[in-house]
Amino acid sequence: MGNTCVGPNLGNNGFLKSVTAAVWPSRPPEERLPPPKDGADSKSKTNASSDSSKGADASKDSEPQKDVQTQSTPPETVKIGNNDQNKVVEREMSSRVIKDETRPPEGTKSKKGTHIKRLSSAGLQIDSVLGRKTDNIKDHYTLGRKLGQGQFGTTFLCVEKASGKEFACKSIAKRKLTTKEDVEDVRREIQIMHHLAGHPNVIQIVGAFEDAVAVHVVMELCAGGELFDRIIQRGHYTERKAAQLARIIVGVVEACHSLGVMHRDLKPENFLFINQQEESALKTIDFGLSMFFRPGETFTDVVGSPYYVAPEVLRKLYGPECDVWSAGVIIYILLSGVPPFWDETEQGIFEQVLKGDLDFISEPWPSISGEAKDLVRRMLVRDPKKRLTAHEVLCHPWVKADGVAPDKPLDSAVLSRLNQFSAMNKLKKMAIRVIAESLSEEEIAGLREMFKMIDTDNSGQITLEELKHGLERVGANLEDSEISGLMQAADVDNSGTIEYGEFVAAMLHLNKIQKEDHLFAAFSYFDKDGSGYITQDELQQACEKFGLSDIRLEDIMREVDQDNDGRIDYSEFVAMMQDTGYGQR
Repeated sequence: MGNTCVGPNLGNNGFLKSVTAAVWPSRPPEERLPPPKDGADSKSKTNASSDSSKGADASKDSEPQKDVQTQSTPPETVKIGNNDQNKVVEREMSSRVIKDETRPPEGTKSKKGTHIKRLSSAGLQIDSVLGRKTDNIKDHYTLGRKLGQGQFGTTFLCVEKASGKEFACKSIAKRKLTTKEDVEDVRREIQIMHHLAGHPNVIQIVGAFEDAVAVHVVMELCAGGELFDRIIQRGHYTERKAAQLARIIVGVVEACHSLGVMHRDLKPENFLFINQQEESALKTIDFGLSMFFRPGETFTDVVGSPYYVAPEVLRKLYGPECDVWSAGVIIYILLSGVPPFWDETEQGIFEQVLKGDLDFISEPWPSISGEAKDLVRRMLVRDPKKRLTAHEVLCHPWVKADGVAPDKPLDSAVLSRLNQFSAMNKLKKMAIRVIAESLSEEEIAGLREMFKMIDTDNSGQITLEELKHGLERVGANLEDSEISGLMQAADVDNSGTIEYGEFVAAMLHLNKIQKEDHLFAAFSYFDKDGSGYITQDELQQACEKFGLSDIRLEDIMREVDQDNDGRIDYSEFVAMMQDTGYGQR
């Protein structure tokens, strides 16, 4: 679960001052962030807070980082050096939640609802957090040394017994889940990680386990350190490298928004490298504050981290645009070494976020390109309606890879996965449906939210008109004939609508489809007699069970049966499922 920052009530009752004093007591002078040496009165580099689950993926949670100073090097490079005279910046701010009784504006949604008194001793009495029985984690993994500690969880190195492969395991003590809201937060974080699984720059969840004491989330190990640690070790980097990092960061934001997720706590500490290699993959972590959202939906709870929180979050009326603001702050720091909105107190930081001016005059900004400044300026527009979208950032001249923008319009996740599904033959579609029905609720919860977004009349079925409107809301611009084609592709049983099971099957990411245990289970479903082969008769039985008619079984057999023996063996089935050229309709 992530950090929560509490912003101001914008009245004149002193709430801003009282809240910041309660949540983040004034630190001794030696622990505060130092202002830049060039005299700018409100700017400084920070590692303001370490998220509560960052320890899930790195071994540096409790390790302090030296402050950094701005550079004064030739154009096109940004040098961030260590300043031994400065005191260590504390790595973790308080993540306590202060709830006020302000009624949210009508038509808005707040994750943090009415005031709930938290229990201080015993945890919430609940039989199961995950809502399902799981294996004992110790049957599959050996837990090793401690990697990090957060508010709710402790992270350990863990080794898979079968393969010897290393992972990270975040163990969340159930006694610390003192409210139903805490339980829902843990469930949602796991659901969102499953929902985003497969993206190359998102931390990959391996599995979730639960016992009487804790919930254990196993995920890939990020042993390469934080993004900013890498930059500090390097000592300098070019604008080109900064633009490459910006592409990755904003690419994650675009992918999240396309899947109906807003992160709400983007900051440099939440981007980790997989290993120490120079070209190591960069991964986004900590989805403890993330939320599912629908187009046009607004939220009111004030969460995030002080330096990176968007002004509309502090004003308690916001949507996914807040992630673009946070990404803009990160890019500003990548280029200059200091945050755009700085003050010696958290109260002052909030005031700067709400009304402070951007500094493009102090060093090193005079030597930074105009295109870079233009991008940052347009990402840090206080009116979220006038702010660039994630896709517009990716199309900006400074960010574009080799001057080439991503395809425009960028397909939404719904559209791209429907297109992918439409190219599959009937056997593959049936196999994916079998896999979809075997997945746990937490693995498909994100797809359930997407289905509900499109199924506006809550009938449990998506009509052609609902699909059309749903695609329009996520920015797709298609001809009616194209939408009809996608509809027919997903409507495997030709009922004229897309039911929930069909939608989930069409939306499943390939990383779930291609897992070995899922492939074997699906093959076994069709191989009724356990002979190790799928015969044409067995395929006919499956079609009848799925309500399919007018299927040319001979064509499917000919397409998948590569050795022409009149049956489909497991290797041929896997080849079809793994998109190696087979299985296209």
